Amino acid sequence: MSRINYDSMSDVELKQYFLKHRGDRAAFQAYLDRLNQRPRRIVASPDDPDFDEKVQAAIRQKLEAAKSSSQRANTAFEPTDQE
Repeated sequence: MSRINYDSMSDVELKQYFLKHRGDRAAFQAYLDRLNQRPRRIVASPDDPDFDEKVQAAIRQKLEAAKSSSQRANTAFEPTDQE
């Protein structure tokens, strides 16, 4: 059996792979290692007086980014008048 090259997979491919092969602990560990290497963005510290507002703004921003990304993906599959 050949060894799987997790490094050659994109994040999405690696996630899909380990979801399909849940017993492959090496794939899961490779994905976790990849996530842990990313820099973390700190939205607010717990003692920040504007903590709630900053967290809610960050959540809204993330939701809007996901929504616009989803909309762009959907328009790529819409038929045009020329088809």
